[in-house]
Amino acid sequence: MSHPLTFHWFLPTNGGDGRHVVGGGHGLAAGAAGRPADVPYLGQVARAAETMGFEAALTPTGAWCEDAWLSTAMLSQVSERLKFLVAFRPGLVSPFLAAQMAGTFQQLSGGRLLLNVVTGGEDHEQRMFGDFDDKEARYERCAEFLEIVTRLWRGETVDFEGQHLRVEAATLNQRPDPRPDIYFGGSSPAAGRVAAKYADVYLTWGEPPAAVAEKIAWIRELAREEGREEQVRFGIRMHTITRDTSEEAWAEADRLLAGISDDDIARVRSGLLRSGSVGQQRMLELSGGTRSDLEIHPNVWAGVGLVRGGAGTALVGSHEEVADRIEEYADLGIEEFVLSAYPHLEGAYWFGEGVLPILAERGRWQHPAPSVGREHSVPFGEAGRRAAS
Repeated sequence: MSHPLTFHWFLPTNGGDGRHVVGGGHGLAAGAAGRPADVPYLGQVARAAETMGFEAALTPTGAWCEDAWLSTAMLSQVSERLKFLVAFRPGLVSPFLAAQMAGTFQQLSGGRLLLNVVTGGEDHEQRMFGDFDDKEARYERCAEFLEIVTRLWRGETVDFEGQHLRVEAATLNQRPDPRPDIYFGGSSPAAGRVAAKYADVYLTWGEPPAAVAEKIAWIRELAREEGREEQVRFGIRMHTITRDTSEEAWAEADRLLAGISDDDIARVRSGLLRSGSVGQQRMLELSGGTRSDLEIHPNVWAGVGLVRGGAGTALVGSHEEVADRIEEYADLGIEEFVLSAYPHLEGAYWFGEGVLPILAERGRWQHPAPSVGREHSVPFGEAGRRAAS
């Protein structure tokens, strides 16, 4: 049997949620949303995700969304098992304080914290936070930050003086138990070096499998140089549009596309073309800024990236087809999938009731919670198989 896969969901604190693509990211303002990013709604999303069997929920960071630490601390109290993959920028908080916050979160939530380290946003957005370092300096500072934090978590008394950060006799009284895994993404050479040395999970945005395979090989080689080849796992961040039939799924993709104006596409693309992110430029290349040729690989659609910064691709198809594509990525070495949909509440059920049962039958996934009562769930996965056949 292959190694079981892990699935995470997304909390839409970036302006809220809705039945159309909500934009934002990489310095862009979030688009219109019909459902607010408040505790009652996000709590519904969190409970749906943990019921369906998602391990954790990614919560984004930046000026365009609610603060991830505060949001997830509140939502941990209206959910039971779900972990929170908290995105944060290391240059905006001291390493000792971040290490302490992680210990507090683990203590008060029952060990439900994972950390997505985001080295920085766009330069103009970083300056809003008072950070005027350039991109190369941010990665140098991030490496120093992670060196301090990981040593504190090991129980060391840390004296450290780097080019950007300095601590003296730092000792952490409340070490996080368990130590939260560090998720890290980035497509630049500087990002690769930091990921190889400190990441538990290297995250990539959704690209065609051949491009993902190249990224995995790149990080594996860098991790081998650090003596960490066996310590680094791989994950992918994508959206999903999964339905009982392929026709229904692509009709939904067409509906989302119809809700995007040409003016919005031009405006967003103009802004994102100025991005200093290598990964963002790769996303822009996939969509091309046009409505045509958006299926860049079977069941992989680049339409979301027309108006959304960051992750811009979606898995589109019947439940069986989406399961097939997930296995294709898994066979490359992807073990963790960070997913989302529009809206996120219904999307969690579409994927959880449609795709996950198929993957469970194939031996690629198992629900992380006890199985009492779940055998009576409506078998949407069977509907997807019948439609695919």
